[in-house]
Amino acid sequence: MVFRLGERSYGIDLGSVREILRPRPATRLPCAPASVIGLVNVRGRIVEHGPKLVGAAVDEVLEVQRWENDGLDAAPGEVQSGSAVRALGTQDGGVVVVLDIHDLLSHVLA
Repeated sequence: MVFRLGERSYGIDLGSVREILRPRPATRLPCAPASVIGLVNVRGRIVEHGPKLVGAAVDEVLEVQRWENDGLDAAPGEVQSGSAVRALGTQDGGVVVVLDIHDLLSHVLA
């Protein structure tokens, strides 16, 4: 899945996506890091960090597309070291940074 956050495009493995929801009001968690928006009610179920569910907010979902491995370039070594960046792809002449969403969220929520 390719999404926009700010002016940049990012991609994540679609297998990591359960569903795409429109923005909903969130309840802020006391003492939570600034990167954690809060808890959201999704059809009577609270979306939270933990073994149940994790939600991530993006500005816009651009498209769902399949990239074959030969359509991706490895991220430079200095980028890969200690980051959630797994590869680089292209879309409409721009660069898409492909992330390991599990690594990214574990770093953000640690």
